[in-house]
Amino acid sequence: MEPEKQIPCPFVTAQKLLAGKWSILILHLLHRQTLRFGQLQKQMPKMTHATLSKQLKLLEASGLIVRKEYPGVPPKVEYSVSQIGEAFYPVLDSLEAFGIAYTQWQKQQSDEKKQESL
Repeated sequence: MEPEKQIPCPFVTAQKLLAGKWSILILHLLHRQTLRFGQLQKQMPKMTHATLSKQLKLLEASGLIVRKEYPGVPPKVEYSVSQIGEAFYPVLDSLEAFGIAYTQWQKQQSDEKKQESL
């Protein structure tokens, strides 16, 4: 008798795909645009070359982004979101809305604490 195959939890699956610290930001930057490595790095100055390279390879291996190489010297490589990666766009929009709401809530909490201390 074969063991019953478990259906993977969709939340665990999504978490594994986006586990890298920079994955969501990279997907946000590639949201509806194609960028070269240097363009991505300029928009994330705190990220090292090695870290960005590793994150891009992980996202490419998972199928969320596409890496396209063009022949020539120097070599030209562009990154874009794949078709399945585009399914993440509504999640990015929701994360942005939550980030804005949370930032406003934090400010309100801080303002209230300041008022209480007066």
